[in-house]
Amino acid sequence: MEAKARQTDIKMTARKLRRVINEVRGKAVVEAQALLRFMPYFAARVVEQNLKVAVANAQEQYGVAPEALKVSEIFADESKTYRRGKPRAQGRIYKRLKRTSHLTVKVSDNK
Repeated sequence: MEAKARQTDIKMTARKLRRVINEVRGKAVVEAQALLRFMPYFAARVVEQNLKVAVANAQEQYGVAPEALKVSEIFADESKTYRRGKPRAQGRIYKRLKRTSHLTVKVSDNK
């Protein structure tokens, strides 16, 4: 049994998310939540929220307790990039890339 949660178009680069998700990949859900709670990155709040949704989906669909779950798969993909301009000296403009990403979390029982 496997439950998943997906969040799209997060206003954060996939690289910043990957720094956090590499720490929780393969861990038990309770341990992963404890790790995420004390990480200093904003990306940890995003991943923690998405993990919470995946656990709630597992409870609702299969009636599994959070203690019996582990993070089976977690990954961040790049999404669209918004191109913006930043005014500079002497009438110039510099290109600014606002990157977004998708986050997918899958939890499964420890069997």
